[in-house]
Amino acid sequence: MATEKREFPFTQADFETIRKLLYDHCGIALNDRKQDMVYSRLTRRLRLTGTKSFREYLDHLEVGHGEEWEAFVNALTTNLTSFFREPHHFPILAEHILGVSRRPVRIWCSASSTGEEPYTIAMTVIDAFDSYRPPVEIVATDIDTNVLDKARAGVYPLDRLEKLPDGAAKRFFLKGKGPHEGFARVRPELQSLITFKRLNLLDNSWPISGPFDAIFCRNVMIYFDKATQRKILERFVPLMTPDALLFAGHSESLHHVSDLFRLQGKTVYGLAKATAPLETSR
Repeated sequence: MATEKREFPFTQADFETIRKLLYDHCGIALNDRKQDMVYSRLTRRLRLTGTKSFREYLDHLEVGHGEEWEAFVNALTTNLTSFFREPHHFPILAEHILGVSRRPVRIWCSASSTGEEPYTIAMTVIDAFDSYRPPVEIVATDIDTNVLDKARAGVYPLDRLEKLPDGAAKRFFLKGKGPHEGFARVRPELQSLITFKRLNLLDNSWPISGPFDAIFCRNVMIYFDKATQRKILERFVPLMTPDALLFAGHSESLHHVSDLFRLQGKTVYGLAKATAPLETSR
């Protein structure tokens, strides 16, 4: 850790407690290099809650304050995203969904963050079917309630739209005027394709139901250890149709679960064995 004077004392024991709480609650494994990040983000919570030390704050958490648990998780989850991130995935998705005979096609974006990924999926399916009312349902989930609120709103600074394909900003966004100048809102047709829900991948039950024809779980597994990764991926399998695709992040590999998934393209996987998809509770 850095040695500069800090507003609140922050010990190695404090960090270890935070690391254990986050792992037990969310499955996220923090390494030692994250100590400064943890201090910076949680210091804001100490100020807002009026607690005088990390020990007092952690005691407050451990007695079960639900609202602060939510704020704790929101503070420590990372939400790096952009429109058409890892763009090679979207032509593959378009080709795949056009070949799906069942309607509606169902897609799960399991880490939606502030919405750029599910809205990119929505743009892709609209273009694939050449219709603003494609036969597609998109479920978008995230553990962070703050980013889900932003995703539902669908409002973004104009500079976030700079990497969109030619013409996409005009076709899929409404430019703000007056007090909203400098921002754009996604068209209602995109929003109507997506259902946003809070979901913790470590929870015993998920508020979603299969089967899905595609699952996006990109740049999520890097935050989990191998045992947690396998636990989550095993739960994906019965939610997928036999020919469903799983889209992973550019730095992620599923070689350690080759009994579950087989590589079909660049960070795109299919089921290793055909299975009958099951449903979970909505």
